[in-house]
Amino acid sequence: MAQKPVDRGQEYVRIEGVTKRFGDFVAVDNVSLSVFKGEIFCLLGGSGCGKTTLLRMLAGFESPTAGRILIDGQDMAGIPPYDRPVNMMFQSYALFPHMTVEKNVAFGLEQEGLSKSEIAKRVSEMLDIVKLGEFARRKPHQLSGGQRQRVALARALVKRPKLLLLDEPLGALDKKLREHTQFELINLQEQLGVTFVVVTHDQEEAMTLATRIGVMNKGQIVQVGTPTDIYEFPNSRFVADFIGSVNMFDGQLIEDEPGHVRIRCNELESTVYVSHGISAPPEAKVAVAIRPEKIEMSRTAPISNENCAQGVVKEIAYMGDLSVYLVRLESGRMVRVTIPNVERHADERIVWDETVHLSWHPSSPVVLTI
Repeated sequence: MAQKPVDRGQEYVRIEGVTKRFGDFVAVDNVSLSVFKGEIFCLLGGSGCGKTTLLRMLAGFESPTAGRILIDGQDMAGIPPYDRPVNMMFQSYALFPHMTVEKNVAFGLEQEGLSKSEIAKRVSEMLDIVKLGEFARRKPHQLSGGQRQRVALARALVKRPKLLLLDEPLGALDKKLREHTQFELINLQEQLGVTFVVVTHDQEEAMTLATRIGVMNKGQIVQVGTPTDIYEFPNSRFVADFIGSVNMFDGQLIEDEPGHVRIRCNELESTVYVSHGISAPPEAKVAVAIRPEKIEMSRTAPISNENCAQGVVKEIAYMGDLSVYLVRLESGRMVRVTIPNVERHADERIVWDETVHLSWHPSSPVVLTI
């Protein structure tokens, strides 16, 4: 889902050179980052990359070893979690099993000492927003996973935080419910205007939810950008390989002009022609990344003698909306190709052990020097 543009002039969270050490282990390593008011910013990375530690420092549950965190222009050093304009929704939801839905949502407001009438009003409004008004008297065990997720979200939002932190918020849901809830979450965020920072290891979730994504690896932010930027223009082999599927070929630069480059890849029988220049020294060793959906597959050879390869189909996986083909090249390299299943009855569909020709547009490859 394409997110609405965010006003980049309204910086709400600033992280400046933040490092967090646990003994000799560096969990977060000199991270600097800005999050803008009203956006959904996703911290994406594998297990142990430091994303949850960074989130906990924003919440005030951990203190930076070095650097500083500012929220709405205020330095958070020494400010406890309960005094920050922040709320956090945990992966486990942490609902009170003995309380009803409305009591769970009201709990934080009761701790703040609000009047009963104000609490009742705000709880009722929030349950209506998350479409749980008719479930107010039920207890968590009487709800579905998606409903419990919305109760936890309502409890976090009813206190009207300016910043909501979500740690793997949809991880406990099945795939279909997770996809549905992602769009609900986007609509809710747009309705309330709260700034979200979401931690996830799920690439599809980040691509669906985020206004921008920060990809983390080994405690560092390695790239920040929109979902389109991250997918189409990765800045490193790690990002290209981590986000989605990709075919990566090692090669050497043999021609470098302002408007194009040519690369020799030993695993391909043709040179790779890329219709844009790069910044690299002559004859540099590079990697060429080509997404599976950008490769065309045919029984007939292409006219060009560049950006092509020949191989034999060794595996086919039918995924419903698309089919995945694994093609073994003459060099022995396996190439992944995805083809949309546009027609229900495709009599001419390519099958196992057929010889096929692969080709791609000059704009499709991404050339990576690191």
